[in-house]
Amino acid sequence: MRQRVITAVVALVIFIPILYVGGIAVEIAAAVLAGVGVYELFRMRGLAILSSEGVLSILGAVFLVLPAERWLPFLNERDGNFLLFYLTVMIILGISVVSKNAYTIDEAGFPVVTSLYVGMGFQNLVTARADSLAILLFAFFVVWSTDIGAYMVGRQIGKHKLWPDISPNKTIEGALGGIASAVVIAVIFILIQPQVFQHNLVTMIIFTIIFSIVGQFGDLVESAIKRHYGVKDSGKILPGHGGILDRFDSMLFVFPMMHLLGVF
Repeated sequence: MRQRVITAVVALVIFIPILYVGGIAVEIAAAVLAGVGVYELFRMRGLAILSSEGVLSILGAVFLVLPAERWLPFLNERDGNFLLFYLTVMIILGISVVSKNAYTIDEAGFPVVTSLYVGMGFQNLVTARADSLAILLFAFFVVWSTDIGAYMVGRQIGKHKLWPDISPNKTIEGALGGIASAVVIAVIFILIQPQVFQHNLVTMIIFTIIFSIVGQFGDLVESAIKRHYGVKDSGKILPGHGGILDRFDSMLFVFPMMHLLGVF
């Protein structure tokens, strides 16, 4: 427990100033986190990150995260990030030619999906911060309140398993408690900062329910990946908390959904 607290405090001391400053600081931090996330997935599968597909997968994720208009202004601003990502996909697929099909399209699917999954999640984190710090904090509060509410309610009254084959400890009651907790926190946040949002309170409550559900599903997806590879945590970079993906699994789903629904 002490180790968890110390890690959380150190992480917040480092992370909060970066979020507050925004801009390049957030973009670099998100790119680093994306690279670590790719590494964790490769590690879970038992693949070397210092391989052609590992390096290309990290590059693909980083290409998605870093805004092309700032980092590569000579590229098409609208499509630059995705075209660079697709360049890594083409090279990964090209390995099958060089290797004379010793490396197949099935194997190429893993690094491509890995960089897309991690890269798009952190790209939308960067986009949310570029919109405003308040939007970014709103997303964090929704995810954190969902996690806390689900844990507390599930521990007190949870009886019916939510998805026992994937995450045995999660319950339906806990999931509903997480949604309720997220709505309460979201309403308080919106009433304090109403000018931040383009949508009215009722719409934002509906969106919050969606974000809470999507966040919990993102957590289950990460649990399914870990169960498939037979590991407890995605990594060990955060003592007492696991890896980067253990901390950001919900957010990698929530940020893109927020963007899709026009919150930022």
